Order: sequence, then structure tokens, then C-alpha cells
Amino acid sequence: MEKLKPEVEATINRLNGKKFRPDPIAGEHFSKIVSVMSSAYKRHGFIIERAILEQLKTNPDFAVWEDRSFYVPSTADHIVDSAIGAPDHIFGTETAYREGPRTLQVDAIVYNRRTKAIRAYEIKRGSGLHDAGKRRSILRDLLCLQVLLKSYGQQKGYEVSEATAHIIFYYGQCSIKKPFSLVREELDHHFEYPVVDEVEGVNTFFKERLFSILTS
Repeated sequence: MEKLKPEVEATINRLNGKKFRPDPIAGEHFSKIVSVMSSAYKRHGFIIERAILEQLKTNPDFAVWEDRSFYVPSTADHIVDSAIGAPDHIFGTETAYREGPRTLQVDAIVYNRRTKAIRAYEIKRGSGLHDAGKRRSILRDLLCLQVLLKSYGQQKGYEVSEATAHIIFYYGQCSIKKPFSLVREELDHHFEYPVVDEVEGVNTFFKERLFSILTS
């Protein structure tokens, strides 16, 4: 909470200073609410992402980081092309991590020093479902991450016994099926570490600050 408070406050200040044009039938008051809330939904996803990341960093068994430029070489895309219709078959398939023509933004990568497992996560708010085209794009990127992750971890200097990639749909609307998706209620068990209560503490603070500017 203490690490995230400044970021929440900065987000609230940006929302409160947001310029908007009053709608002819809504008027200034309700137009402000609609404008602020539509932006708040988007920024809330980033707050959830950061809250999960920072809480995982408090576990002494974990090495935790994010990677904003995770390379995807063409070999990974070619492998995934043949597996996109049956994604479960991707497990056990690996290829070398190296520079490629495109990159992914990986929200959290967790190496467990005790089990030597490396896991990568994209974190989404998960309060609504994506359309078919977006689901396919998300799945493609996830499968590329899966086939590259073990080599990536080894190149970071870690001994890797297991590598898996997941998407966290925090509020439970999963655009990708199991075993690739996780929801809020599964996180503590998945990480074998308390995560949800800390994230909910940040969410409560964000909601309280958000309502304070909407009712002022």
C-alpha cells in the first residue's frame, strides 16, 4: 500500500484535471462522471498490475521483474502458428530466446528460487470479455511467451526446472481458457503466498479517492 499510494494519488490528480466537453443532455456534472470513470477503468488495470507485482516482490523466495521489451523471434511465431488451434499442445515445446522482429510487454516474471520454476504473467482487469480477434492476438502472444520462457530464464542466469506463461484476468471474465488463465480467487493458492488482500487494500484506497473527486 505504501509503495502504491503515491501512484494512486498521481492517477487521481490526472483524472481530476482531465478536460472534457459537457454532453448536451447529460450536463456538466454527469458528463464529468462519465469522462472520469471511463479513464479510471483503464488506469485501474495498471494499478492492479503494479499492486500484484509489488506484493510478489515481498516474497524472499521470488525474484520478480517486468520486461517491457521481451523479444519474439520468427521461430516462435512459426511454432505458434501450428499450435494456435490446439494451444494445450504447446507444452513441452521450446525454442531459443533471441532478438526478433517484434516484442511483448510482460507485466510480471517470477522466478521461484526454491522450486526453480519461472512463470510469466500478463495482467488484465478482466471485467469484460474481448472480441474474437483480440482473443486470438492475446493467445498468440501468450503461446510465444510460453515457448521462449525457459530459454529466456536460462539466459538470465537461472537454473530453470519449469516454465509456464499465464494471463491473470483479475475480476474473472476470462478471454483465454484454462490452463492459461487465472482469476483473483486463485492467486493466493497459485503463488502459495498472500496476494489478494494486499491488492484489495490498494483497490479500496483507489476507489475511495476516486469517489472523493466525483462527489466534490
